[in-house]
Amino acid sequence: MKLVVTGGAGFIGSCFIRHILSKYPDYSVINLDALTYAGNIQNLDDVKDNPNYSFVHGNICDKKLVSKLFEDADAVVNFAAESHVDRSISGPEIFVQTNVQGTLNLLQAAKEFKLKRYLQVSTDEVYGSLQKDGYFYETTPLAPNSPYSASKAGADLLVRAYFETYKLPVVITRCSNNYGPYQYPEKLIPFFISQLLKGKKVPVYGDGLNVRDWLYVYDHCKAIDLVLHKGREGEVYNIGGHNEKTNLEITRIILSAMGKDESSISFVEDRLGHDRRYAIDNTKIHTQLGWSPSLTFEEGIKLTIDWYLNNQNWIKQIEEKKGSV
Repeated sequence: MKLVVTGGAGFIGSCFIRHILSKYPDYSVINLDALTYAGNIQNLDDVKDNPNYSFVHGNICDKKLVSKLFEDADAVVNFAAESHVDRSISGPEIFVQTNVQGTLNLLQAAKEFKLKRYLQVSTDEVYGSLQKDGYFYETTPLAPNSPYSASKAGADLLVRAYFETYKLPVVITRCSNNYGPYQYPEKLIPFFISQLLKGKKVPVYGDGLNVRDWLYVYDHCKAIDLVLHKGREGEVYNIGGHNEKTNLEITRIILSAMGKDESSISFVEDRLGHDRRYAIDNTKIHTQLGWSPSLTFEEGIKLTIDWYLNNQNWIKQIEEKKGSV
């Protein structure tokens, strides 16, 4: 299989590429990434010399480039997206451009060149917010509450429309919060670790009781692999870890691992439109495809914190790059 992976220099995309190249030695992978602030080609240093891997610096909004890459491709997995909620609140335009228009370009090219599979990597945030009880199901109505999640919901609806209208062989995955190595340090876990390493306090939004379902990134990538190869055309698959934690619980776990106490917490004004709770029901992918997380949260979070503590130079390089932009 010749696979195009968009956004493959990012956190989840780079993990997926490593997984595919390791599991399928006869596959070739083209990584198309614009290398915006969150893209880091060094995330794939360990596979850059693999003869089955190639990198193309470019944007999914570039129709000509996308068409060229899709000419003899078999499938595409679209990770490329602007993804940070806070950034979408202060500057929503780029989120619509990349997440909606970029997705449309990919769909058009996939239709033109008759790709055998189009997989859209989405998020549970398109469902909106949950109260104390209940879960997100694949049939839950979309109710996004931020410009980021609205742009992802718009992309998902375009993907669905291309299946219904053109019978393009699409699948959509919607995952819960990912954590693990190589995550850009604006996200909660690596950001808090980075702050504590500098002797600074960690900023916790509101009362810290917003709940997220956490999923280790390598388990997520294994699920995407299954959906890519065995998922039913036109279907949505929710991918969750059944690890609901409040932001305050996550903060305390990080503090404990780094020998800090709660004096290192600074409660700050809550984010605009901050969803209270996300929780995914993953029954469908478990019963249809046999997927379930391989690691407990306790195992995954220990591996994650240890990785960041052992790779402080990686964080430093990211922050130096950020400061030079």
